[in-house]
Amino acid sequence: MTENSFRPFETALDRDQALKHLRGATRGADDGELFLERRRAEALVFEDGRVKNASYDASEGFGLRAVQGEVTGYAHSSDVSEDAIKRAVSTVRLAVGSDSSVLAPPPAPTNRRLYTDADPISGIEFPVKLETLRQIDAYARDLDPRVVQVSATIAASHQEVVILRPDGSELHDIRPMTRVNVSVIVEENGLRESGSAGGGGRVGLDGLLDPSDWQRKADEALRLALVNLNAEPAPAGVMDVVLGPGWPGILLHEAIGHGLEGDFNRKGSSAFAGLMGKRIAAPGVTVLDDGTIPDRRGSITIDDEGTPSGKNTLIEDGILVGFMQDRQNARLMGVKPTGNGRRESYAHAPMPRMTNTYMLGGDTAPEDIVADLKDGIYAVGFGGGQVDITNGKFVFSCTEAYRVKNGKVGAPVKGATLIGDGATSLNQIRALGNDMALDPGMGNCGKQGQWVPVGVGQPTVMIGGLTVGGSAA
Repeated sequence: MTENSFRPFETALDRDQALKHLRGATRGADDGELFLERRRAEALVFEDGRVKNASYDASEGFGLRAVQGEVTGYAHSSDVSEDAIKRAVSTVRLAVGSDSSVLAPPPAPTNRRLYTDADPISGIEFPVKLETLRQIDAYARDLDPRVVQVSATIAASHQEVVILRPDGSELHDIRPMTRVNVSVIVEENGLRESGSAGGGGRVGLDGLLDPSDWQRKADEALRLALVNLNAEPAPAGVMDVVLGPGWPGILLHEAIGHGLEGDFNRKGSSAFAGLMGKRIAAPGVTVLDDGTIPDRRGSITIDDEGTPSGKNTLIEDGILVGFMQDRQNARLMGVKPTGNGRRESYAHAPMPRMTNTYMLGGDTAPEDIVADLKDGIYAVGFGGGQVDITNGKFVFSCTEAYRVKNGKVGAPVKGATLIGDGATSLNQIRALGNDMALDPGMGNCGKQGQWVPVGVGQPTVMIGGLTVGGSAA
């Protein structure tokens, strides 16, 4: 590695030359950076007793950005060379209308490390991964004679990031990611149902490949499949709903979280625009976005602009107190960046995105919350959903839910969907459990065509008057 190379990159691109071109690109701009990325990813899928898919991808490239006001010039290339940088400069300069702006100050540096920088792909030998997949398959099939199909996945990635800023500061982050997932299909009397469980985070594969970990995932996948096998058609109508802890926070993420991202509020397209300092949720409801939790899937030491991640309170005791911000939106709104400027890869410009978004717990025992449910649904797991950011209206499908009458949990139901809007639901929260939990590490978030890993969480929550869509009257 030469003296003028980027750390940790070993590239033919000279750092001094790159800085010269970056300064030329951002002359007269409000902000900008050179984002360098190298990423490797591996995924192994084992199904029906054999390897169904084995993939390995490697990529690297740069993104060059210049920002002036609300306008962004962005160019990217997989060719990390001075010639490519020069071509990118001519593109991003189109966004800079004058030389009168002064560059915003750079992010404050941090020595904090939230996760290991070890490569999870090379950390475990390939034959060990294959043998683990075979063991998962055999274990899941031996759990119950009704298991007719098993699918197991081991996935790992390693991302190296360098951010060069016009003042010459250079920021680095090395981001591992791992996940193990197990899915089963059971059959009884001609009826088939499925169940799935998985998770991981910014950790090595060692712990995830330990039998004590993947056996729990297989047990949970089977449990969910058998629950659905015995489920009854879901009722329909307006009723109170209790949401379980952990992964059901995905409803919070989608129905509320996106509406608290800075760009939507600056442009006035969020249902929460113009409500800063106002009550938007029931008393006791506090929501945070926290990218600083060690080893979590949604955590980032620094965001993709170089700002250290933060533990940001969005709603405090029902009052809207903050939005998630990248540098551009924060500057335009007259506030500080919150460490939420994220991008999918070097081929994408950053924007305000969530990290780990969760609701704090209350002081009520979860069993007491369910006991107070007179006639409704107890929703423990969620699948896909759709949300309209402009009004917060959502539709979510339940993967595990139960009918509750007079505080007694009855039969599982299938085909249940929850319909409502985030703003109304926040104000209809009637109870908060003391069992706040984060999800097991399986969330991905899409926005404007970009996908990033995220985390969610919440306690047991009772929401009054949600519309439940089902197949029974």
